[in-house]
Amino acid sequence: MTTRPTVESAIHETLFIGGRWVKPDSDLTIEVVSPFTEEVVAKVPSGSRADIDRAVLAARTAFDQGDWAHAPLGERVDVLRRLSDLYAKNRDALAQLGTMQMGTPISLTESLQSALPRMILDSFTRLAQQYPWTEHRRSTNGQALVRRAPVGVVGAIVPWNAPQMVMMFKLVPALLAGCTVVLKPAPETPLDAYFLAEMLQEAGLPDGVVNVVPADREASESLVTHAGVDKITFTGSTAAGQRIGALCGQDLRRVSLELGGKSAAIILDDADLDTVMDAVKRGSFTNAGQACNAKTRILVSRDRQEEFANRFGAAADAIVLGDPMDRATEMGPLVTSRQRERVEGYIAQGHQEGARLVAGGRRPDTQQRGWFVEPTVFADVDPDARIAQDEIFGPVVAIIPYDDERQAVEIANNSAFGLSGSIFTSDPERALKIATRIRTGTVEINGCPPGNDAPMGGFKRSGIGRELGVEGIDSYVEYQSIGLPESLAL
Repeated sequence: MTTRPTVESAIHETLFIGGRWVKPDSDLTIEVVSPFTEEVVAKVPSGSRADIDRAVLAARTAFDQGDWAHAPLGERVDVLRRLSDLYAKNRDALAQLGTMQMGTPISLTESLQSALPRMILDSFTRLAQQYPWTEHRRSTNGQALVRRAPVGVVGAIVPWNAPQMVMMFKLVPALLAGCTVVLKPAPETPLDAYFLAEMLQEAGLPDGVVNVVPADREASESLVTHAGVDKITFTGSTAAGQRIGALCGQDLRRVSLELGGKSAAIILDDADLDTVMDAVKRGSFTNAGQACNAKTRILVSRDRQEEFANRFGAAADAIVLGDPMDRATEMGPLVTSRQRERVEGYIAQGHQEGARLVAGGRRPDTQQRGWFVEPTVFADVDPDARIAQDEIFGPVVAIIPYDDERQAVEIANNSAFGLSGSIFTSDPERALKIATRIRTGTVEINGCPPGNDAPMGGFKRSGIGRELGVEGIDSYVEYQSIGLPESLAL
């Protein structure tokens, strides 16, 4: 098992299919470029349609002919507990690998790439042992055994911004349900999927139960439409999710979509800005704003906007940018030059729309390399402006003034998205009442997260379905009702 990623250890020439490392169908490769050095640090095969076919066949065979789907739950739990132990053993290596390919500061990847994935894994294995896999139901006209059966072969497509964590959202409940999986990592961050495959081998996962194939968009689409796949689970942009949803709809293929967000943080007048500031900064700028649940709309009363904008702008200016391997660094570069250009386009749009720049807005003078953008804050933003409506996926925050609580709720709900949100106040009971009026899948009161046992997902264009909690397991089962004769009463 690799203990520290290096350029040499990140060169891969094979794909993980059927429990073996196999040569790809073609010589095409994906180059992994460091967002900090702008240099190629790794290469992996770019899987073809033929490779996807092989991976789906391996998963199909493992599901239809193997023992995994019918094994006692305890056997599946044992494999995942061994995987949990390997996460603890390889925490440093996973963090360093994530920082190398994503540019996320090492202090954050230690959480995103190892600690949080392990917590999610452990949460699911605990919940699975309480989950109602079978139920006996009696009614006036019959009795039934209701089974929650595995949905089958799952195609799991994960994003680049927190890949190891999102893999656990999908792989663990699917495996606990008895499904088999074809995992398609993002081209920007395929390396930790290879590392995960090695850990799964070491944990004793049967051959073919999980297969890993990095691929471009065309080959990825063949996974979405493959006749051997029973369900697709995707995390990524809303545009890509719309395409995947349409393709799955043609074949009535099961699909879960965790998509974009434009989350609002409502700061009520009774909130203490001293205690609010750090939580709002983390919620807005963590991972350089490259998070679907980032709080990129800050709603402040018109009377307090100037005070908040000045303080929040100063907090943004104080964020330390630099080498993501340096523990002093608070924010690293964006993941690609393309992503930086997109963010810079939105900053220009903010100026054109008449928003007032409070902080940032440029490439930092202190960084001569790397795809950096300064933490950027606009104030006096119109609720309908593009920077207040579009998911930018970068360190750009819009401060929007409101006149009263009713208008604050109205502005928070004025979005095509509905993934997350937060309310800051000294009166939690008041916040709870407001939270029930916010049309999002998650609402945090005073920065308190709901935890791994609560479902995560979105309203509106933020997706379909839920991950985490028992609802996360629900996504990978089909209900089967077996009518029982009285002689077989349970």
